Amino acid sequence: MKIDIIDFIELGNKLPIIDVRTPAEFEQGHIPDAINIPLFSNDERAVVGTLYKKRGKDKAVLEGLKIVGPKMYDFVVAAKKASVEGKVLLHCWRGGMRSASMAWLFETAGLKADTLEGGYKAYRSYIRKALSRNQKINILGGMTGSNKTDILLEMQKMGEQVIDLEGEARHRGSSFGQIGLEPQPTNEQFENNIAKLWLNLDPSKTLWLEDESRVMGRVRITEDMFDLIRISPLYILEKTKQMRIQHLVNEYANLDVDELENAIKRIEKRIGGLKLKLAIDALHNRDFAEVANITLDYYDKTYTYGIDQRTEVEKILIESNTADPIENANMILEISKNR
Repeated sequence: MKIDIIDFIELGNKLPIIDVRTPAEFEQGHIPDAINIPLFSNDERAVVGTLYKKRGKDKAVLEGLKIVGPKMYDFVVAAKKASVEGKVLLHCWRGGMRSASMAWLFETAGLKADTLEGGYKAYRSYIRKALSRNQKINILGGMTGSNKTDILLEMQKMGEQVIDLEGEARHRGSSFGQIGLEPQPTNEQFENNIAKLWLNLDPSKTLWLEDESRVMGRVRITEDMFDLIRISPLYILEKTKQMRIQHLVNEYANLDVDELENAIKRIEKRIGGLKLKLAIDALHNRDFAEVANITLDYYDKTYTYGIDQRTEVEKILIESNTADPIENANMILEISKNR
């Protein structure tokens, strides 16, 4: 049976979602937690698609049957293994022949298989609209090294609604942002992952986010969501430069020196040739505090300029003399609740 996107997402919290598109399509972007049981491999899909264009639907269908026939047993075994109480959800790109064929096979084998009307394309359209939904947001800002991410994660433990944008992007948002982290998701998958968290929010409660640029490495926040971020109250945590340097040393000193050097070189035009040389010399002398000191001059100026441009945003300055993220989280939440 075909079901609409709203019912599909709701059922997807209880039942496995099987994506029958090719591995390449799945890798580009998929519904979070979906299982890929591809009807065709990447090359097989190309062959069938070419036949369809050159010789018509009938020839393409026959070739598809020849390809799929030997794999039908494996499809059923995989689906039964994934199923919950004999039930699965499945989709292809547009909700057409691929998902209909697989649903027929699964139901013939005794499973109940509901398909997504409009397929993955309908899902993408739905989440893009969802990410423009109005949501009360507070933004946690502060200069580089203020340990904002850990503070937000402590807030989350305290019951606050938080989305860790940097964690989902697998990027810290600077030239150094990807070092030591897993490869970034595609931009499409980043949006899908954020949307899953967004859809589970309580709209009546405040969401806390970190103050981010729209682009984090190779992924970007959707325009509508970024617009919401830019008009939301901004809580600016103010820590001394020395405290921030110490945090950066703790975070980066054990990472690969060559990667750190490449990251410094990427900001050469912004810090100048002399500071570049001084920073790299300090890096090879393992004087990580001096590396942080030099690069923070650039990042602090950039952040200050950006804050000054946001003239219409409510800004709440919060001085902190502690590195403890729990203490900082409690202090920020107390201030926010008394406003």
